[in-house]
Amino acid sequence: MYHENNETQKSGRIEVICGSMFSGKTEELLRRLRRAKFARQTVEIFKPTVDVRYSQEEVVSHDKNSILSTPVEHSSNILLLSSEVEVVGIDEAQFFDNGLADVCQQLADQGIRVIVAGLDMDFKRVPFGAMPALCAIADDVTKVHAICTSCGALANYSYRLVKDNDKQVMLGEMEEYQPLCRKCYNHS
Repeated sequence: MYHENNETQKSGRIEVICGSMFSGKTEELLRRLRRAKFARQTVEIFKPTVDVRYSQEEVVSHDKNSILSTPVEHSSNILLLSSEVEVVGIDEAQFFDNGLADVCQQLADQGIRVIVAGLDMDFKRVPFGAMPALCAIADDVTKVHAICTSCGALANYSYRLVKDNDKQVMLGEMEEYQPLCRKCYNHS
C-alpha cells in the first residue's frame, strides 16, 4: 500500500510463540529480537512486573540469555511506551491482563511488528490468560515443545510438582515444574 507521497507503509504483524515451560519460548523471542536489532530496527521489550525470577529489568531465558526490558504493570502501559519503535517484544504474556490482545492489535495496526511469548496453558492444562485471544488474532503462531522429563517424548504440558498450591500463578523453575507429554501427564 502506498501513501500519496509514494512512501511504502509498513505492515504490522503479530507473532505468538507459545508452549509449555522449558520449551524455549523466551529463547526464540530473544533470537527474533536480536535479529531485528541486528537489522537496525528499533526494538522495545516488555515483561510483566510480576516476573522477577531472574531479573527485575531483563527478560531472561532458562539458559540465562538475556536482553534489557521494561517491566510494566498493565498492558495499556505498552502503548504509552512504544512510540517510535518498529518491533515490540512481550515476554510472559500469560501474566498480563486480558487487554493485551487489544494492545497488540493496535500496535500491529500502527505498522509495528509485535512478537509475544507465553505459556498457552497453565499446570492444569487450562488456556492461560490472554494467550488464547493472542493466538486467535496472530498472523503467525509458533508452538514450541519441551522434552518430557519422564519418557523423552515431546512435552506440551507444564506439570506442577508442588502439590499444596492450587493457585494458577506460581513462579517457578525445575524444582516446582517439569515438562511432560500427554501420556506421562495423565499418569502422574
